[in-house]
Amino acid sequence: MAQKPVAFFSWLLFVVLSVIWGSSFILMKLGLYDAAGKPVLSAYQVAALRMLSAGLCLLPFIIKAFREVPGEKIKFIVLSGLLGSFFPAFLFCIAETQIDSALAGSLNALTPIFVILIGVFVYKSAVSKSNIIGVAIALAGCFLLLVAKYNSTTGNWLYTGYVIIATILYGINVNVVKHRLHQVGSINIATIAFVSLIIPALLVLFFTGYFQLPLTEAIYLKATGASALLGAAGTAVASVLFYMLVKRAGALFSSMVTYGIPFIAILWGVYYGETVTLMQVLSLAIILAGVYIANK
Repeated sequence: MAQKPVAFFSWLLFVVLSVIWGSSFILMKLGLYDAAGKPVLSAYQVAALRMLSAGLCLLPFIIKAFREVPGEKIKFIVLSGLLGSFFPAFLFCIAETQIDSALAGSLNALTPIFVILIGVFVYKSAVSKSNIIGVAIALAGCFLLLVAKYNSTTGNWLYTGYVIIATILYGINVNVVKHRLHQVGSINIATIAFVSLIIPALLVLFFTGYFQLPLTEAIYLKATGASALLGAAGTAVASVLFYMLVKRAGALFSSMVTYGIPFIAILWGVYYGETVTLMQVLSLAIILAGVYIANK
């Protein structure tokens, strides 16, 4: 029986998600620096604002979520929020104090590779020949990407390690959700996870002196707006749209969003004057080829 073609609305969701998530990396940069490259908010403040705005967007659904989720699953959802959102948000922002948003967006494509590796080594998932070949190709592409960036005049290649750690945490989180939360509704997971991060985010903002800043000045309003948009659109709204896409088109088609995100990130980077070399684009293509083969 032939597979049902993907509907237009599913393709529309695919494009919207690619644009939203691909734009997340430049929004981090806009929260960190002004147009002249002068620091505005710290990496910790941008990440905390992202988590805070995401939690506030989903707060109206929290009562329904708690009613529908079994009590013994709450701890795993909170863990999922920390591994899949809270810590990676800070790692990405810290990394982008020294590397370009285009590079961060490209390295984010490694996430499916770490999903496979964590599944194999921690949860003893079955591994195929294509998994092994794909992982090897993607990691080779990652090495080439780091070498290409290290040889260029922009960015600090050591900070790429923060991005790689974040993608490893993403890989752990996906496996936690798969093995511990597979019977819990996705929107309920997102709601409880992000709402549980509201208080930690507020504490980070308080202890980093965010509320003592002249927040009514245009430069701080713009940085705060970019950070809040990052959380509201790039985290809360995008999560809901992604779950809609999974239900409409299936997990396989939905996972292909991974391929669109880096190119949007690169386009934004070019627009804002970041240096993107042919070697970096080639390295990204190798990473995506490895991801494709590993998930084939």
